[in-house]
Formats: sequence, C-alpha cells, structure tokens
Amino acid sequence: MSVVIVDYGSGNLHSAAKAFERANEEAGLKNQIIVSANPEVVRRAERIVLPGVGAFADCRRGLHAVDGMIEVLDEAVHKDKKPFLGICVGMQLLATRGLEYEISEGLNWISGSVKRIEPNDPSLKIPHMGWNTLWHNLHGRDMRPHKLFDGILAGEDGWHAYFVHSFHFAADNEDDIVAVTQYGGPITAAVARGNIAGTQFHPEKSQMLGLRFIANFLRWQP
Repeated sequence: MSVVIVDYGSGNLHSAAKAFERANEEAGLKNQIIVSANPEVVRRAERIVLPGVGAFADCRRGLHAVDGMIEVLDEAVHKDKKPFLGICVGMQLLATRGLEYEISEGLNWISGSVKRIEPNDPSLKIPHMGWNTLWHNLHGRDMRPHKLFDGILAGEDGWHAYFVHSFHFAADNEDDIVAVTQYGGPITAAVARGNIAGTQFHPEKSQMLGLRFIANFLRWQP
C-alpha cells in the first residue's frame, strides 16, 4: 500500500517523510511512503498527504502550478474516497477561502475561511508558536470522537502538539472540528469530514503524539 506526500513546492517534505516512515515502522505496517510531484503517482496511491508551509495564497498558487494535480486530488478524494490528510497550510487549503493578505480561493472541501488569529489576551504573541494541548471540547460540549485521535486524550496532563501559524481555520460548521487548542480562545487544531482530515498542528514535529496520530491515519478506514 502506498502513501504519497504531495510535493508542490511547499512543505517540510523531508521531516514529514521521516515521521511517516518511523510511524509506519513502529506500528508494524508495510506501507510504502513516497514523496512525489507526479499527479499519476498521486492517483495510484491508497492514501494522500498534503503538507503546507507559508502563506495560503502562495501554497494555493503552488498547487495550481502542478499541471493536473488538483484534478487528480479531486478525483482521488471525492470519487475514490481515499483517506486524505492536510497538514498546517495543507489543512487550511481545505477551506472555502483564505484571507491572508489577499482573498484566495481554497479547495472548498470543508466550508470555512482562514482568518488571522486574534487572541482575547493582548499579551499573547502572534504567530502562535510552540507546544500546546489538544482538547476535544468546544463551547462546553464534547466534540464527536474521531478515529485519528484514538489513544490521544486531552486533560491536565494531556497530549501536546506543535504549532506554528498566524492564521486559523474558522469552519462554518463546528461539527467539522474534531480538536481545538486554546490560545486566547479556541483555535481549530483539526478538522474532518468523511475521508478528509486536516491538522493545524504539525504531527511530524509533535513527537509521541504525532507518531501516534500518523499511525492512526495509516490504519484509518473512513
């Protein structure tokens, strides 16, 4: 079974590939981890990962610049229902639009907008950078459990993930949010709908949590 990490000129590809290889090995799985900019390789993959680092509009333009890639992703994800994971800006691209310096169209796979973080505590610095706890409770209600977070729990001694971002995914439907973190108010940490999922945090930099999350993705049957 092949897992393709999409290379479109944006993303920490070496770090991501190493983390997926390690999680794959430690979970006793036999997936082939491939980094590729070739849409045909993506088409043949059983699982797809879209990383992203930098500005929303730049990542969107980079994805468009790979001839045929968006069409292949649409077919693989929507027609063939292959498990898909977006990471950081790769998750943000799932939104309807990005509002980072300019208005840019997203893939519109999960309805919402990517907006600047505006914490209610003025002492909190932007970007939101470093380790923070994942929570599965929003506005006093528990979120729906998701298989990608099996064995990853929030609490006083909860699971910590690594974040680096100045903009966040404001989902139109809160049911699409499956994890949050707190930074002067709740910030979307992960979204999911059907076979599509995305994380604002970097699982490849999140040590034990990240490896468990990646292993869950490699076993995930939406």
